Amino acid sequence: MKKKKTDLQTATAPQSSCGHCCGDEHTHEAPEHSLNIKIYLPAIISFSMLVIGMVIDHVNATPLFKGYVRLAWYIIAYIPVGLPVLKEGWESIKKGNFFTEFFLMGVATIGAFGIGEYPEGVAVMVFYAVGELFQSAAVQRAKGSIKALLDLRPDQAMVFRDHNVVPVSPEEVKIGEIIQVRVGEKVPLDGILHSNKGSFNTAALTGESKPDTLKKGDAVYAGSINLDGVIEIKTTKVFKDSSIARILDMVQNATARKSKTELFIRKFAKVYTPIVTYLAIAMTFLPYFFVENYIFQDWLYRALIFLVISCPCALVISIPLGYFGGLGAASRNGILFKGASFLDTITKVNTAVMDKTGTLTKGVFKINNLVKDQHFTEEEFMKNLIAIETQSTHPIAKAILEYKIEYTPYKAKNVSEIAGKGIKGTVNGKLVLVGNKALMIANKIEVPTETEAIVASIVMMAIDGKFAGYVTISDELKDDALTAIANMRKAGIENIIMLSGDKDSITQQIANELGIDWAKGGLLPEQKLEEVEKLKKNPNMKIAFVGDGINDAPVLAISDVGIAMGGLGSDVAIETADVIIQNDQPSKIATAIKIGNSTRKIVWQNILLAFGVKLIVLAMGAGGLATMWEAVFADVGVALLAILNAVRLQKMQWD
Repeated sequence: MKKKKTDLQTATAPQSSCGHCCGDEHTHEAPEHSLNIKIYLPAIISFSMLVIGMVIDHVNATPLFKGYVRLAWYIIAYIPVGLPVLKEGWESIKKGNFFTEFFLMGVATIGAFGIGEYPEGVAVMVFYAVGELFQSAAVQRAKGSIKALLDLRPDQAMVFRDHNVVPVSPEEVKIGEIIQVRVGEKVPLDGILHSNKGSFNTAALTGESKPDTLKKGDAVYAGSINLDGVIEIKTTKVFKDSSIARILDMVQNATARKSKTELFIRKFAKVYTPIVTYLAIAMTFLPYFFVENYIFQDWLYRALIFLVISCPCALVISIPLGYFGGLGAASRNGILFKGASFLDTITKVNTAVMDKTGTLTKGVFKINNLVKDQHFTEEEFMKNLIAIETQSTHPIAKAILEYKIEYTPYKAKNVSEIAGKGIKGTVNGKLVLVGNKALMIANKIEVPTETEAIVASIVMMAIDGKFAGYVTISDELKDDALTAIANMRKAGIENIIMLSGDKDSITQQIANELGIDWAKGGLLPEQKLEEVEKLKKNPNMKIAFVGDGINDAPVLAISDVGIAMGGLGSDVAIETADVIIQNDQPSKIATAIKIGNSTRKIVWQNILLAFGVKLIVLAMGAGGLATMWEAVFADVGVALLAILNAVRLQKMQWD
């Protein structure tokens, strides 16, 4: 079973990973760009001096611009953009990492100065600096949706203590305390609405912009924004377990989980960089033994061009940036991938196994029929039933508890849940069993044969070993269930299967309505697991399991991609899954697949672009047909093109 949960990580600023991927363990923060001229100043100074120097060189504007004066001019132009790179290279060397991008750039540009090619030496560093700025800006854009979640972290909670409203840190609020939230403020912790009603913007949590109107007793999630009046909320979780804290943790861990492509490129760069360094040395000296009229300066220049061209900058920038873009695009659409690796894996899925209740159906049940034994009044029957169901968190239990009664129910003791069957407890000294037919049979309770023909969900009750009656419960399909199945097929899902703990007759009915290929109901949690394990024995099947309940957690864990419904879903299911659908819409499954496919295409486009251009210009450089300017394009130019290609993910429409 694969491990899903990772340790909590603190929020970090977006980072440039180019040097790191070349072998350097140092990472530098991508700067904030808005209205901060200091970030651009070094590149502006160096670029301006480079252009002025080249103009003077071209028109011979002054005889003074020669010798040491010209050298000094270009050295001054080089320092603003070159010195930070040289420092990075030196820090890497001190740590034992010689073959980094900074090392390649430093050697190539200093070498260019050594053979008198001053403008080329400055140009390489200037365009490298511009590339870094583009990369930083693109990373900021790609992570915009993710960073927006960090802004949702509430600063304080207004708590009722000692008859006063006191501002405290959300981490200090205890379960059961009443907090006050004013209009426009963020809800700091998960809880239930204590006021009569409230309207909330839950876009950051669900991806849906429409307001959500709630009534007293409804669940309210941290990160929602109060839209209407001063409200009060009774907390149900401490801050670290709240919805927004959980989402932040998922997002922060997601950027740390690398895809196989990213990991390969990191390893490749560590081997590739020393190889090209040694090839450049060989290119400088070996021609002495084989070429007539060997000129050291010419071959050194070719080797320096070779070094600049061979920098793996475009690869190590564009690949993680592509995955950042995919994660950001998914987040804006109410989908959380727990890592870039799952963006890759979801593209290979060809079989979707889905739970029914809460996944394809709304999970909002209502009692539509009550049949009791003649020895019980309706009041006595419901008092016993509600006494037991009060202890359950199942959606069906909620429907029973909402049954309109005008009497006080009994109190149940020694209540315990029987997985996949129901719940039992003691009421007024009598053993009460509430659940499905399997629970009755296991306790040798005789069930009326008329129940066999009932298609709806049925909850049976036995009191003191005798069958007391049953209620039938109805559920309904989610609004987008049909669309979800159709879109999944368009996205490449060949097999759609439904496994449910509900009655097989109901399961088959829902499957027929939705056009699902194969369905099976009446399954215990371990039987769901067995069914998926059977499917996994087929090596051609890549399975995504979609569920929302505690009993779905084992299946979510063993599937190739576990997808959880994050709105109504249990904490265990959400924690175990690889992908979270925040607004509970199954149609978002196809959207997640589309984003994964587009991300993968862009990443591979960038890989082929970088390798293709570099190989062409490397061959030209080795043959003396390319100058340092072509080298700059092969490195920084291709990196910029790759960045612009990756940014496209942020502008695509998915629904």
